Amino acid sequence: MRTVLHRWFFAWEFEKEEKWLNDMAAKGKALVHTGFCTYEFEDCTPGEYIYRLELLDESLDSPESRQYIGFLEETGAEQIGSYIRWCYFRRKAELGAFDLFSDFDSRIRHLKRILWLLWVALPLLIGSGCLNIWYSGISMNVIGPLNFAAGILALIVMVLDVLGIIRVSTQQAKLKREREVSEN
Repeated sequence: MRTVLHRWFFAWEFEKEEKWLNDMAAKGKALVHTGFCTYEFEDCTPGEYIYRLELLDESLDSPESRQYIGFLEETGAEQIGSYIRWCYFRRKAELGAFDLFSDFDSRIRHLKRILWLLWVALPLLIGSGCLNIWYSGISMNVIGPLNFAAGILALIVMVLDVLGIIRVSTQQAKLKREREVSEN
């Protein structure tokens, strides 16, 4: 039986999203398709799959990404979905542990890609929020209140984006410290 669920996860909550997908798999629900805030599951043996997410360096169609996905598929992993550059992978639990980031450097690089995404979004959110609020002040028609609401929403998301930048930067700094300790 197929089940469609809608959930929202911020980019910096990829570990929370992974945990949720793995909890669903433990309950016998295997992710088979994903889109914007949409997850489609089908019944499976409880605990059959382990799920991992990764924000790729390049677009999904790039030769580097295709080569990387091919490498993961050789290890028994399966790409089951993507959204922009986020890829969703699963592998049969019977094959053993499934980690995409096996060392400090790969984890740090992944967090760096997420930070880049958050930093790129920041000026867009600021600009959208300010322009919409400004336009609502000079607009004398019914669209003015809609612009104001859109501006406020963009600024709220901007604040969340800044909190995400702080959170991911803190995680990255912690991993760098742990790497230094392990090297000594």
